[in-house]
Amino acid sequence: GRETMWGVTARVARANGYTGEMRDLPRETAKTIYKVRYWNPIRADDLPDALRYPLFDAAVNSGVSQAAMWLQRALDVVEDGAIGDVTIHAADASNPLLLACKFLAERLDFMTSLPTWGQFSRGWARRIAHNLKGLA
Repeated sequence: GRETMWGVTARVARANGYTGEMRDLPRETAKTIYKVRYWNPIRADDLPDALRYPLFDAAVNSGVSQAAMWLQRALDVVEDGAIGDVTIHAADASNPLLLACKFLAERLDFMTSLPTWGQFSRGWARRIAHNLKGLA
């Protein structure tokens, strides 16, 4: 059977209460999973517009905590892997486009250090390039 639907893996769907066949996963259920599991934990609604999609994409691809740490590194605030008020205030005080670029640079720098870079580099680099194009 199909293991992924709407970009949601069977493991993630099951962890979020979906018990049906993956091919039958409703799009609205997938959207709810993305909102609850990634969008809300990164506090996307509280962040500058330019940062929302890049951070969301990173959270989906690499996990909420890792995405938060890249943002915190880009902001030069304490890296605790959780987006709280300090991170939100620092993001609000920044130049959003510059911050998004710094964030994506942190993400790319980290990805190139992974042992799996050779295997996945093309897809990861294209994903980050897509994020950069979205800022223009």
